[in-house]
Amino acid sequence: MRYYELVYGTCLKYLKDGETAKDAVMNIYEELVQKLPKHEVDNFKSWLYVLSKNHCLMQLRAGKKMITVEFQPTLMQSDDFAHLDTILDREQDFIKLENCVEQLPEEQKQSIQLFYLENKCYNEIVTITGMEWNKVRSLIQNGRRNLKICMETNA
Repeated sequence: MRYYELVYGTCLKYLKDGETAKDAVMNIYEELVQKLPKHEVDNFKSWLYVLSKNHCLMQLRAGKKMITVEFQPTLMQSDDFAHLDTILDREQDFIKLENCVEQLPEEQKQSIQLFYLENKCYNEIVTITGMEWNKVRSLIQNGRRNLKICMETNA
């Protein structure tokens, strides 16, 4: 390991931690075994320095992409079942929404169901129902408003 000090010094300069730099030196020597036969190297010392620098820079970039989350033991296996409450609330909202849809006038109900539940566009609804395009648009807008009012009053 003739160039150990050069490689270690380079790694320490970029990584700022002795143990991390030692690990990087070992990785660089492993990388060296693979890359050296594939390259024609005129000045080995300069080439090794650039290889070391690039390895450290890549390690620093990879570290920025990793998201570190602080471990909080209180979040693990707690007796908190608050998430179940939100699921139940959403389920109750869907039941309210279904009831409100049923209370809409028939044309609004049909337009709302075609548009939101069956993902039909205005033109497809016009073709299916035989209504005018502006009427379909109006029915959907009024239906949305009526649903909102119904959901708020039944809350």
